[in-house]
Amino acid sequence: MSDRLFGEDVLFFQRLLKSEGFYRGALDGLWGRISEAAATAFDTEYEKLKDELGTFDRRTEQKISSLSIRAQREARKFMHRALSRGVNVKIISGTRTYQEQNQLFRQGRYGNPGPVITRARGGQSNHNFGIAWDIGIFREDGSYSTSQSDYDAVAEYAVGSLVWGGSWRSFKDSPHYQLATARTQVAWVRTRFEQGEAYVA
Repeated sequence: MSDRLFGEDVLFFQRLLKSEGFYRGALDGLWGRISEAAATAFDTEYEKLKDELGTFDRRTEQKISSLSIRAQREARKFMHRALSRGVNVKIISGTRTYQEQNQLFRQGRYGNPGPVITRARGGQSNHNFGIAWDIGIFREDGSYSTSQSDYDAVAEYAVGSLVWGGSWRSFKDSPHYQLATARTQVAWVRTRFEQGEAYVA
């Protein structure tokens, strides 16, 4: 399952797997038996977390499955806290490859349609390192809420190692949650990720 999450970007997936301790081969972008075994181990941990903490809607599960294992655990705990209090929340964005991030960056720029929704290029967002996700809150009629107060209200469920994007000063991002990293500089996280080394606090 996990080998399909990132399409043809094998190197990206190898980096994620290595930083998680699943992959011990070379970061060469070549899919072989070592990569396959690491992906299988990653999938096994994903299934264990589903059994332990429960499952959610299809879209949320797809986005959770793209995250690092520790982020998957924290995302599931967050979902449980919110849903148990009657908030209709879903995870609508998870890990993005550098290419996917660059495509998103182009939205609303260079004559492309849609609003500008990110200031980060590929490798400049914590979504690129398997530790960040965005939520959507939905009303009873199924419509997507854009109310700031709705997103502020669920921020209290970001406990422990979670960082809420709505607390940032320069660019508030209330639907955004991520794991705390050992250093806050994204450039440092990117270097560690690309070397297949751990970066979560």
